Amino acid sequence: MAVLNVNPTRMELTNLKKKLMTARKGHKLLKDKRDELMRRFLILIRENKELREKVEAGIKVANSHMSVARSVMTDEEIEVALMMPSQKMSAEVEQQNIMSVDVPLFKPRFKSAKEGEIYSYGYAFTGSDLDDAVGALAGIMPEMLRLAQTENACRLLASEIEKTRRRVNALEHVLIPQYEETIKYITMKLDENERSSTTRLMKVKDMMLESAHNYQ
Repeated sequence: MAVLNVNPTRMELTNLKKKLMTARKGHKLLKDKRDELMRRFLILIRENKELREKVEAGIKVANSHMSVARSVMTDEEIEVALMMPSQKMSAEVEQQNIMSVDVPLFKPRFKSAKEGEIYSYGYAFTGSDLDDAVGALAGIMPEMLRLAQTENACRLLASEIEKTRRRVNALEHVLIPQYEETIKYITMKLDENERSSTTRLMKVKDMMLESAHNYQ
């Protein structure tokens, strides 16, 4: 591992030791964040799987009823029956913070609380299978919204996990080893300088003693 391009001084050694301590603390915090993000991500993945299975089953039931309805009604009759919906659904968007990640929350809001409002047509000229198809679709709409929410949350958390993983690896395999190697290098240089200074001082002392002896 290459050392940093710094002057081998005691001040630089002190600064690098402080930076190394900060980097190690940051590394631990990022690892804890990564682990917690992974835990939340796995919970959402399981929830997403359950919701998708439920939504797909509901769509399958609705398609089955709609196929039967199309066999006894013309496309024009079905189009006229569904032309003017009396019930409307909207999504209220809020934010939830998960480990510094802002995840949108979708809350369904219906125009009317009456269950019968999903049927925008009279029953005289329509079959029960159309009612069942409309009812099945209306029943899974909140789950579809929740599914969109969890899939979006999974995508955002996966992106944050990847960013955090790269930062952890950069600290663990690049920055912290560089700091450690540079600290070791500066320590060796300072020790060499200290030994050289000690050797010079001893030589000077010997020269002074020799000079004093000759003077006497």
